[in-house]
Order: sequence, then structure tokens, then C-alpha cells
Amino acid sequence: MSAITEGNAGQYGDSRKLAARARLHTEYTIAETGWFPWVAAQLPLKPANRVLDVGCGPAWFWAATAGLLPENLHLTLADLSPGMVDEAVARCRALPFGSVRGCRADAAALPFEDGAFHLVIAMHMLYHLPDPAAGIAEMARVLKPGGFLAVTTNGIGNMREIYRLTTVFGSAPIDPAAVAFGYDAAEQMMRTQFGNVAMSQYPASMRITEPEDVFLALTSYPPGEGAGEPQLSGFRRAIADAFRQGSGALDVNNETGLFLSRKTA
Repeated sequence: MSAITEGNAGQYGDSRKLAARARLHTEYTIAETGWFPWVAAQLPLKPANRVLDVGCGPAWFWAATAGLLPENLHLTLADLSPGMVDEAVARCRALPFGSVRGCRADAAALPFEDGAFHLVIAMHMLYHLPDPAAGIAEMARVLKPGGFLAVTTNGIGNMREIYRLTTVFGSAPIDPAAVAFGYDAAEQMMRTQFGNVAMSQYPASMRITEPEDVFLALTSYPPGEGAGEPQLSGFRRAIADAFRQGSGALDVNNETGLFLSRKTA
């Protein structure tokens, strides 16, 4: 299990630590379309569909895309963290959905009936599960025949220019999320479960101009979080060197994609 998948209760009790990592993407991504609108455009939704978001977090996705989606969606927001569920529901209840409900739920044991939803979405969360295939099987179970599962995750080359800096903590120079559940795992597990899968990669890169944002993002989870002062000082030096080599900026390649499978009717 990679460091980013450990200590979920502390990491995701609320959205504060997640926000430190999300800031890199919201502030420095270079793309024609923002990540959330791009994902929304891939979802095969129809008006009044019943939608389950597994690992909903603070529901930033739905707040950003509510006006882009079909009308009258019935949204169920599920997360293992009750704090995240509360924040997500509070954020979405004022938005133009047909209905919004929240539920504390384990992705590998969803408390819903078979065939309850037209679409299930799991955005950058399956790498937190001890057994991602079990989570995918549960998501398939609660889908209606003909319904869709949408999963987002990262490729092994994602943000390599940043992750190579974390070797000062003893980490491998690659995205820990992609190690736990990357492109290959998503392709294999979803095809095994559904017999079909289509993948789209988000066309984007990053140009980071503030070193402190890199420091805050990569010390928001272990092993950077809780590292001793000698390691943190070494990490700051590594960041400063990278920015000097980039003439004041750090250019970063993204590998982030969406996998979509349909449950046979």
C-alpha cells in the first residue's frame, strides 16, 4: 500500500488536506477545458437519472458542473468519512438537482439495492481500497442493466517532475496513487467485471510558479506529513533547485484519465 493510501481517517476527515493537493491543479493546470467540466462532458447522463458518487469527498465536482449536467438528477453522495458527507450534502443541496442525499458508506460494501443507479462515479478514490476489484464489483452490483461506471485515476507517469522530489523522504519518484491503482489496473479490473471499457485521457499539463504550493501539497500526506526537520529542509532545497533549473517555474506532465464501462442489459 502506498503512502497516499494510508491513514484515510486522518487524511479525509474533512477537505483541508485534500485542498492542499487540489490547489496545484486548480491554480496551475494548462488546458482548454477544466478538469471537472471535461469529466462532466464524458458522462452518459440523461435527465432524472439516479447517480451515485462513491468517495464523493467535499463534492467539488458537482458544485463546479451542476449547470452543465442534465436536469433533475437524483444524486446520492457516499463517502467513508462522515465529515466529507456532511460537507458534500451542504454544498449540493442548494444546487439544481432533483434530489440530494448523503450516506456514509464503505465502497466495498455499498448499502444500496441491486440495480439502484443509472450511473456510478468514483473519482480518484479506488487506490484507497485494499481491494479495488471488490469495490468495482460492488459498484457494478448497484448499477441498473445498461448503466455506466465512470472511474478516474492517474497513469504511472503522472506529475513525475514533482514526485521525483519526494525521494528525500525515501519515496519512489512516481505517483503513489498510480502505483496503487493506475491505468493498467483500471483497464484490467473494469474489463474483467464488465467485459468492456473505454478510456479517455485528459489533455492537460501544469506550469507551477510557486514553490511553496509544491511543498504544502507533498507534505499533506505521509511520508512528507510528519517528516523531521532535516528531511523537510532537504525537501525545500530540492524544490528550490528544481525551480532554479526551470528559470522560476516547474513544468509538469499530467497523466489523468477517465475509464467508462457499461453494464450489459
